[in-house]
Amino acid sequence: MTGPRLSLRRKKGRDRVEWGWFGWRRDEPDHVEGVVPPAGREGPPPTEVETPDELPQVEGAMRLLRRGVRESPELRAGIGYTLGLAGALTAARLLVPILIQQIFDKGLTGPAGFRPRFVYGACLVAAAVVGVAYVTGRATYRRLVRASETALAALRVRAFEHIHRLSIASQTAEKRGAFVARVTADIDTIAQFLEWGWFTWISSAALMLGAGVAMLVYSWRLALVVFGAVAPLFLALRILQKGMLSAYDRIRTRVGETLSAVSESLMGAAVVRAYGLEERTNRTLKEAIHRRYKAEMFGARYQATMFPMADLFGALAVASVVAVGAWFGPGWGLSFGDVIAFFFLVSIFVQPLSELSETFDLTQTAIAGWRKVLGVLDIPVDLVEPSPGVRLPEGPLSVRTEGLEFAYRDGGGLVLRGIDVDLSAGSHVAIVGETGCGKTTFAKLLCRLADPTAGRIVLSGIDLREVAPDSRRRAVRMVPQDGFLFAATIRENVRYGREGATDAQIEAAFESLELGEWVRGLPEGLATPVGERGESLSVGERQIVALVRAQIGDPGLLILDEATSAVDPETERVIGEALKRLSEGRTTVTIAHRLSTAEAAELVLVFDRGRIEERGVHASLVAAGGVYASLYESWLGNTRIET
Repeated sequence: MTGPRLSLRRKKGRDRVEWGWFGWRRDEPDHVEGVVPPAGREGPPPTEVETPDELPQVEGAMRLLRRGVRESPELRAGIGYTLGLAGALTAARLLVPILIQQIFDKGLTGPAGFRPRFVYGACLVAAAVVGVAYVTGRATYRRLVRASETALAALRVRAFEHIHRLSIASQTAEKRGAFVARVTADIDTIAQFLEWGWFTWISSAALMLGAGVAMLVYSWRLALVVFGAVAPLFLALRILQKGMLSAYDRIRTRVGETLSAVSESLMGAAVVRAYGLEERTNRTLKEAIHRRYKAEMFGARYQATMFPMADLFGALAVASVVAVGAWFGPGWGLSFGDVIAFFFLVSIFVQPLSELSETFDLTQTAIAGWRKVLGVLDIPVDLVEPSPGVRLPEGPLSVRTEGLEFAYRDGGGLVLRGIDVDLSAGSHVAIVGETGCGKTTFAKLLCRLADPTAGRIVLSGIDLREVAPDSRRRAVRMVPQDGFLFAATIRENVRYGREGATDAQIEAAFESLELGEWVRGLPEGLATPVGERGESLSVGERQIVALVRAQIGDPGLLILDEATSAVDPETERVIGEALKRLSEGRTTVTIAHRLSTAEAAELVLVFDRGRIEERGVHASLVAAGGVYASLYESWLGNTRIET
């Protein structure tokens, strides 16, 4: 049986109105003036409209939960012990109504009249049972928390490692903020469920089962009355579940979008302020927040529907027992103690229903979060590392590419087409071309941040895909244009280039590039903190540290994404001298943004629209009057203007 459809779709340019659980709805335009709906608007926020392709694919909840538990074996460890504790807790709670029945029937109204010793003894037993229930409940909860945190810690690490194993093509297809949300916020929702909702489901199921059996023993007729009163609630929950899964899946998607918007605005704060983009950035962020607000409000409708529903059916069950028991109880052979005990059993049976709305809410949120996390783990890793793999030789490496092609997964077509190069070991090569011609993508393929769509890369006669990962990382180093640094000291950032490097080796790396005087001139020398992303240092200083980090690794193939356009002339001179020393004895591929670098290169590769249009030395390319000559003339013109 399926419930009414809870989604809205546009069809052939017309508004489509469908019946949902909350009445008739019509497509309405989004409002983005702020987080809350515009003043004067009545009713709830407009329902968000999504195209069919954007609607989340709802996998069966139980199937997804089973897979989630299968992916986290730590959750299964000690599950028998946990179920045993839950059973003990249930038995302890059920003993209390039985003791109350015994007190009434044998200690107060029995044939012997009031029996104080029996009553007080039974009360002491009941108190002991309550104490046992407390200890057992506490032990059960602590066991679940320990298992949950262990499992989720492993899941976070696994998701994080999986993201880093993805190629640049896979990572480009997703927003970075969405990946952050998967590892943080979405796993947090699973944690809330496992540490509270999971415990509630186990204890509630055990209590309801135990209470149901006890009620059948006391009076199967009254038990059927209770079951009949609460049965419609479970039917309603079954009908609502699919809509809830869809709504909460959308919420998790909006959380990722919001984190992406916040991250982008913070990372680009300097640009936002410099270009006066505050209003535009705030508008984008408000739109993301407003979309999340609408998704949260839509999901809250289910919670608002379920919250009174659980109390309603619980109260109906209790009222039915009181009415039917008072009228038919004596005729069914029930004593006063039996009726009182049954009343307490009904209270135990319906008590979980009062917590059902919150538990169900946690469950659906966790399922949506689990789906998002498992979705990340389902992204195929297209960079399959060889095991054990072939090791690259020491010293400079030769580079050959054969019919190299590459395309990102955004459907934009090929970025590189038919790239064939043959670079001898120890050669110095410059790559030039306009922005977007494929220079940086080519450099990333040389580092195997992605595999080519077609063709192959061969280093010193070895296919790059067959090289052992640790050998590749040692022998091939790329210094990116932004000189990215981690939030640590200069010493630690350089040590990332060679794990276990001593302070003496780090100092020697600076001296080999004649940068020792620079580092000694810093307030704390090698212990100087660089700040988040190295922002405590200037652009040139970050580049200097990145160059030393590459130097200490002693690679055979060095790939440089030139970054001297934003530094002062003196820093540019220092970096230029360091680059010359860094390139000595190595094969060097430089993405040249200033064509003065290309002038000194042994070979210049001119990229244009993903192809190598020209190749040769600087002088011959200028004389040919082609693409390179045009770029060189333009660069000279800009240089004269700057001068």
